[in-house]
Amino acid sequence: MRSDFAAARELLECAQNRLCGLDETSQSVSQALDALIEEIAIAEFRKAPVTIVPFPRARPPRHAR
Repeated sequence: MRSDFAAARELLECAQNRLCGLDETSQSVSQALDALIEEIAIAEFRKAPVTIVPFPRARPPRHAR
């Protein structure tokens, strides 16, 4: 089963938006959520490794010789 990074990011952003207090705990937790959101965004948009398939070089057309 694959992780739904978009949904996880959305939930963390919602939690972060609710931490609007100026107290130390709210600020600390908000910063921690920010780091988590960034990691999830990186994972969400990471592309799968690509496989490059080599093709033989095409011969030039006969009229070009």
